[in-house]
Amino acid sequence: MGRPVLRTPLCDLLGIEYPVLSAGMGPVASGSAPVAVGKLAAAVSNAGGLGVIGGAGFSPERLREEIRNIRQMTDKPFGVDLLLPSNYMGGAASGEMPRDPRDLIPQATYEGLKKIAEDLGVEWKQNPDLADPTRNRPRGGGMSDGQMEVVIEEKVPVFASGLGNPAPWIDRLKANGTRVLALVGNVKNARRVADAGVDVVVAQGTEAGGHTGRIATLALLPQALDAVAPKPVVAAGGIADGRGLAAVLACGAVGAWCGTAFLVADEANQPEMQKERILAAIDEDTRITRLYSGKTMRNITNPLIEAWEAAGFAALPMGLQGVLTGDLMYSIRESGRTELLMNAAGQASGLLTKGRPAADILNDMVAGASEILGRSLAQSVTAIPG
Repeated sequence: MGRPVLRTPLCDLLGIEYPVLSAGMGPVASGSAPVAVGKLAAAVSNAGGLGVIGGAGFSPERLREEIRNIRQMTDKPFGVDLLLPSNYMGGAASGEMPRDPRDLIPQATYEGLKKIAEDLGVEWKQNPDLADPTRNRPRGGGMSDGQMEVVIEEKVPVFASGLGNPAPWIDRLKANGTRVLALVGNVKNARRVADAGVDVVVAQGTEAGGHTGRIATLALLPQALDAVAPKPVVAAGGIADGRGLAAVLACGAVGAWCGTAFLVADEANQPEMQKERILAAIDEDTRITRLYSGKTMRNITNPLIEAWEAAGFAALPMGLQGVLTGDLMYSIRESGRTELLMNAAGQASGLLTKGRPAADILNDMVAGASEILGRSLAQSVTAIPG
């Protein structure tokens, strides 16, 4: 039996066989490498989709190395995803940084988080790296400038902004022939990035794992399609099998951006315990929280998230929230309580039952969608245009 055929205009635009993109998933914890490293991205690209490196957790030098690594593993197109937040640290890094960045944190918030940890049996310890002047320090709104320069210098085939507007970079990216995607969670931002000149808008519903918005995929997708037409739209959020892929293609999307499905891939750079928690999850086991990054992020829930949300603390801007939780994450790791660490995943976790190679995940998704759109749907639905 031959390979299934499933093509949309996205395939021609990006030079890929199937309209499935693996999300550029970042680190599972502060200081760790991204989940979507070159190994995972190459596996997806080699299988016919578009694999995307999660570059946000890499220094510029390390990102360049990973881009060159993936080019040793595949000759197919691939992408790099970076975060371009507009309010990183809320302007706190625009002036002179204190020797210890903890000095930027409201004392009441710090002490409140410390009490939550101690109530959960986590012994509080200060992370020595936070006040180490030889370490990378939190940076302001230009945090991604060095990473973006690498993306441009390396002439990456596809760039995706997982957060924020890539407008300042689009002319230079397109001069290299790079295709530009931008993830959005509402219609306003869909119009904003479309007006900036991105090639593809990725409309991500709240079902998605990691950083996500408030609107469900099947409510957001048609509105985004109408708002930016005729610009192509890729759907994201809750798509983890052939049924989900077929559904968003039937709605008018040209492809799917899938994260949670690939979190449990053999090639995903994620601890086995994190994968097992995703595989064990059911539909109601995720929760959106600002605890880990300051932005709304969907995770497999845990007692720490529940306690933080119940306490009602206001999250700090992205970057500062990472400083706030720096000692907490260090204390958790030192205490061996890894079940309290960030475990980003979407509501589609309940569909996943086993880990396997990324190529198998992609192939089953494509085969399922091809079967539904090519045969099953025609047999089960009678439709005669009036």
